[in-house]
Amino acid sequence: MKDSYGREIDYMRISVTVRCNLRCKYCMPESLPFVPHEQILRNEEILRIARLTTELGVRNIRVTGGEPLVRRGVMDLLRELKKLPLLERLTLTTNGVLLEQHLKELSDIKLDGVNISLDTLNPETYHTLTGVDVFHEVWRGIEAVLETDMRVKLNCVPLRGVNEKEYLKMAALAEEKRLDVRFIEVMPIGEGITFEPIDGESILKELLSVYPDLKEGSRKRGSGPARYYEGRLKGSIGFISAVSSCFCEKCNRIRLTSVGKLKFCLFYDDVMDLSALLRSGANDDEIKDAVVHAVLKKPEKHEFSGGQAPRERKKMWQIGG
Repeated sequence: MKDSYGREIDYMRISVTVRCNLRCKYCMPESLPFVPHEQILRNEEILRIARLTTELGVRNIRVTGGEPLVRRGVMDLLRELKKLPLLERLTLTTNGVLLEQHLKELSDIKLDGVNISLDTLNPETYHTLTGVDVFHEVWRGIEAVLETDMRVKLNCVPLRGVNEKEYLKMAALAEEKRLDVRFIEVMPIGEGITFEPIDGESILKELLSVYPDLKEGSRKRGSGPARYYEGRLKGSIGFISAVSSCFCEKCNRIRLTSVGKLKFCLFYDDVMDLSALLRSGANDDEIKDAVVHAVLKKPEKHEFSGGQAPRERKKMWQIGG
């Protein structure tokens, strides 16, 4: 499935919950509006969309949130997604709080990888950022998943005045452990607009003073836009610099929100309402035709670095991480 610019769309992020059990300051407001249960996609609806999009060319699915592990029946959903015959890779993004208790099920499902959001190694800073004192539960989950065959990525969002002194400590985890540490620029969406971003090149320059042998790797390490650097590391160090180093010309993804909206770019508010199609009795061919038609309207690029305010007014927790 290609868009009008010739980009092959083979990656879909599926948000399966609209809220998280952490309240990260750059992502979420202090209070959350209630979303009626009937508006949220059911597992069978998600599976139908996933099956149809894999028939159109999607080969990689990431289940995210909010926090997907708080959703009732999420293990059944993951198990069925993994069975899709055309799917090549199924991964999960989580805050890690519930990871340890669900690890055996995730391992039995043969999940291909886990992305864990972790912006700090300081328990006090973690508490300040998230509003809950669960850093040690998250760390136990990280150590536990490293004992499995699942690939592990830690996602760190650098924020000026919050965690900017911790880059070397975070990067050292990739030296000591079999995981990838990824520094992700905060995007000016929702609460993210109140924080000063730190670009990936600045962090890389700092890391090169400690790891002078870091070189950008040629080996493919996933289906996303991260640039990975390797050296005297057991893992790697990655950068996702969507604002300072636009990679839109290679964008291969679409997003399915928890309420059934198919979204094509974080900057724009354009969506296609798949839930309306599903619930109006549309057949498979009608849904696939609608998806193909919508993908052709995927924007060429975002305008975060062009001084324009995002057209998208929703918070990141409403869109899906």
